[in-house]
Amino acid sequence: MAKKTVADVDVKGKRVLMRVDFNVPLEGDQITDDRRIAQALPTIKNVLERGGKLILMSHLGRPKGAVNPKYSLKPVANKLGELLGKFVRFAPDCIGPDVEKLVNGLPDGDVLLLENLRFHPEEEKNDPNFAAQLAKLGDLYVNDAFGTAHREHASTFGVPQAMQGKPRVIGFLIQKELKFLGDAITNPQRPFVAILGGAKVSDKINVIEKLLQKADTLLIGGAMAYTFFLAQGKQIGKSLVERDKVDLAKGLLEKSGGKIMLPVDTVISDQMTDDAQTQVVEGNIPDDMEGFDIGPKTAKIYHDEIGKAKTIIWNGPMGVFEKEPFEDGTMEIAEAVAQATQKNNATSIIGGGDSAAAIEKFDLADKVSHVSTGGGASLEFLENGHFTTLDILD
Repeated sequence: MAKKTVADVDVKGKRVLMRVDFNVPLEGDQITDDRRIAQALPTIKNVLERGGKLILMSHLGRPKGAVNPKYSLKPVANKLGELLGKFVRFAPDCIGPDVEKLVNGLPDGDVLLLENLRFHPEEEKNDPNFAAQLAKLGDLYVNDAFGTAHREHASTFGVPQAMQGKPRVIGFLIQKELKFLGDAITNPQRPFVAILGGAKVSDKINVIEKLLQKADTLLIGGAMAYTFFLAQGKQIGKSLVERDKVDLAKGLLEKSGGKIMLPVDTVISDQMTDDAQTQVVEGNIPDDMEGFDIGPKTAKIYHDEIGKAKTIIWNGPMGVFEKEPFEDGTMEIAEAVAQATQKNNATSIIGGGDSAAAIEKFDLADKVSHVSTGGGASLEFLENGHFTTLDILD
């Protein structure tokens, strides 16, 4: 998907309307993880250094279409100012005469952050009138918000539609995401190993089917493994399971041609706490117990499989890695992916969400090729190979 980037357009003296993903975690007005802001900096700096007037728009949290001070982007404006080393102006809303006045008074090389788009219900409804009001603020449009690129909202779809005839391009972050994920789907170096974890098979059915066509091996972990266990006739005790998806899991196993690898042992307990007593079982899980992680034998088998790979995609943890008794499986996978990247020169892509949190927790983010900024977005891209929000750009 070859797209023009912000580097291909003249921004000097122009109002550059850019969709970013500043949906960062907050405690009060303190940002606890500023990665999403930092990842947008290359595109932001490029526009400012070339004399563009930059208008940034984002959502934060789920305010459900109403103004809620808890979800104000004001702390983000302050943090962005810190990271840029320059003052970032902040608009009290994202549309309306007051906002237009602020935009029109913006000097070249300065930046204005608009208030939360989702304070208006029209954003998620892709309302054309709301999109037209946003579109009025820009001479050109840039999308650098990969985390929301799979959603046809006003700021991602309606605005570029309304700005037809004006330059509509992607930023450097989306360019990077498309390169890594696009190459992995269309032209992977082999062996290609995909690792899928997390709770639900239903979230990842389409991705599993897509990856069965592309990958050489699929390693399954997390609670979704227990749905596959049931499909094999194993007992799973009190483990989290999607009983209505057992037939589907059986079908996936039948048509996988042996590509799907499932855990051979499981870390079990009767409680999910930081001081839980654990044991490891192979085969059936006792009725009063629950599976919370892949066992050491599985971790070793998966580690060896990853060690042979030249392309690796990982989406979803192997267990409840947030709790110490159940972190080993996910940590082992994270270390295996990092090792394969460093020693084999493998291309490794961490698919955002919990996998990104895990790779950060184990301090290995700089040892892999790419950590995606969008969990749901990266899954959807692996499934479909494109986004309509990007299809309409230049």
